[in-house]
Amino acid sequence: MRFLLSAFFVLLLSQSLQAQDKIKWMSFEEAITKSKKEPRKIFIDVYTDWCGWCKKMDRATFSDPSIVQYVNENYYAVKLNAESRKAIHFQGDTYEFINQGKKGYHELAATLLNGKMSFPTTVFIVVDKKEQLLANPVPVPGFQDKKNMHLILSYIEEGAFENISFEDFKQKYTSPYSKSK
Repeated sequence: MRFLLSAFFVLLLSQSLQAQDKIKWMSFEEAITKSKKEPRKIFIDVYTDWCGWCKKMDRATFSDPSIVQYVNENYYAVKLNAESRKAIHFQGDTYEFINQGKKGYHELAATLLNGKMSFPTTVFIVVDKKEQLLANPVPVPGFQDKKNMHLILSYIEEGAFENISFEDFKQKYTSPYSKSK
């Protein structure tokens, strides 16, 4: 009996530790719902299935323990396939897949990226009091390594973008990564 109880606690602890080694991705709708209950900024990874840099960012950046922890503690994280055919309903509007022959794009991705379809792009949106989430999306295009991503996450999460330039923030920022990593 004692062995079974010990094994149960070891299993429970290992599952708890494993849960923190991945970003808790959710749907756009789920992030909106959660943000209304407990306000946080929303972090959106806009990607495509064919994008090699998107896959590299998943492996190299979004699996880094410091990034995982920071995102899970401070943001609602969304993965949005820019070529998804699933309709997304938000604030009375429906965002759908726009078919363009063999290819196409999702209207929500185009809205978040201000029509500049580039992958990967990380988008940050902030819920204001009127729930105008899409009024000022902040798209950050291109592959970001873990060091640069942590810097950007910190800049947005701390609200520094409202007060100081990115360059000034970089001077004050303390990275969780040593220079050798």
